[in-house]
Formats: sequence, structure tokens, C-alpha cells
Amino acid sequence: MKDIRLRDLSSFIRTTDGDDLFLNVEKMTAEKSVRAHGLILNTFDFLETDVLKALTAMFNKVYTIGPLVKLLGNIANNHCKLMSLNLWEEDRGYMEWLNSQKPRSVVYVSFGSITTVSIEQLTEFAWGLANSNHPILWVIRPDLVHGDCAILPEDFIEEIKGRSYLASWCSQEEVLAHSSIGGFLTHCGWNSTLESICCGVPMICWPGFAEQHTNARYVCKEWGIGMQIDEDVKREQVSCTVKELMEGERGKEMRKIALQWKDRAKEATVQGDY
Repeated sequence: MKDIRLRDLSSFIRTTDGDDLFLNVEKMTAEKSVRAHGLILNTFDFLETDVLKALTAMFNKVYTIGPLVKLLGNIANNHCKLMSLNLWEEDRGYMEWLNSQKPRSVVYVSFGSITTVSIEQLTEFAWGLANSNHPILWVIRPDLVHGDCAILPEDFIEEIKGRSYLASWCSQEEVLAHSSIGGFLTHCGWNSTLESICCGVPMICWPGFAEQHTNARYVCKEWGIGMQIDEDVKREQVSCTVKELMEGERGKEMRKIALQWKDRAKEATVQGDY
């Protein structure tokens, strides 16, 4: 991976403990993959050309069938409704709220289904988002705060009253495809990353563990559709980054590039030869 840094590699292989469970699971998986008849990957050729060339030289067969979120959407539209893969019950009120917002005005915030934050991090994100003065759709899972309840400061709730929506869970694909969404503050899990690419939405990246660091590096440096926030999150950086994404020249350029990636993802899942 060109110009990759140690900090951009999976947290599972940056451990200093040789007996680490996740490290050994990855080692075992890699060893078995080498002996496999082929690899089926949720990506597409144009997105990771150099990596796929390297893998093709190492493995017998490499099949890129992604982005699956787009492919499955095509199947559902053409044939039947697929079952939902949501891990939490959706709060459907967010759609009515999104419909009332201006195009590309809303910052969507979600850290996925398992990432947790500290109460201090939650507070810094809250005030950074509030101080950006942009409408927010924020997914606050009941277990979002590690070892505690996800309770936001009362003065923050009062500050964003009337211009933001806090949901317990939502259909992310539906949200990202909505015309009111202008940016996505994400943990950079692979599913979230691909969904954002498929919808042409630029990202603000805050990776936490596993491959999220690698995904964030590619989003920001290779694909040019994101900015990254420091692990030690501070409200000033959150606010400035949101404003740059939503209002600045850099954000406008990333939005153009994101729409190009949206088209490429669509092309990758169209049936037939090119």
C-alpha cells in the first residue's frame, strides 16, 4: 500500500502482544486464504486497483463483486424486497425531518453498530457539532457510551433544539441517499465507507479500531473524499472540520469527487460487459 503509515494499519496487527486474540485470528485467516481456491471481495476494481493487483499476484483467483450495498439494492429493485440487516430498531421520524431540510445542508453522524465513545468524547463531538451551526442528524445508540448511558448535556439539547434530530437508529443507506445530506461524520467501517461512496457523500473520518484506520487513510489521501479528525477529539477541530466540509472550497471539491466515485460504483454493479 503506497505511502501507508504504521498508524494507518489495522489496530489488530499493531499490538505488541504476540498472543493477542485478534492478531492470531487475522494470522490464521491470512494463512487459510492463501490456500483458498479464490477470494470474494466486497470492493470494485477501480476503487482499489493497486491493492487488487498485489492480491492477484498472491492468490489463485480474486473476485470483486462490490459494492454489495449497491448490488443488493439493484437486486431488490428489480426482483423483491430484501430482508433488513439492521441490528437496531429504526426511529422512522428522521425521514419526515430530513424532508423539511434544505438540499445538502445536514451533517449525518453515526459511529456504526458497535463502536463506543467515552462520555468526554461524546461531549466534545456534541459541542463541536452544535458550534458548526449546521443541522445535524445524529444516531445515538443506547450503548454508544462505553460503560455508561448515552446522555447528552442538557444545554447542548437546548442549543440544537429546532435544527437537529437525534435518532436511536436509522436506515443508513436511506439517509445517505437523501438530498438534504451534505456530509457524513463516520467511524469509517467498511460498510459505512462503501455506502457513503455509493451515495456520493463526502466524509469526516474518526476511525477507532480494526481496519477503520486504513479505510480513513484511503478516503482522505487516495480517494480525496474526506477529512480526518484526531483520535483525541476536540470540539474546536470538529466545528472547523464540519464548516470546511459543508461551506469551504475544499468541501466543494470533495463533493465533486464524491459524485464521480458514486458514478464509478454504479458502473461496477451494472450487469453485462463493458
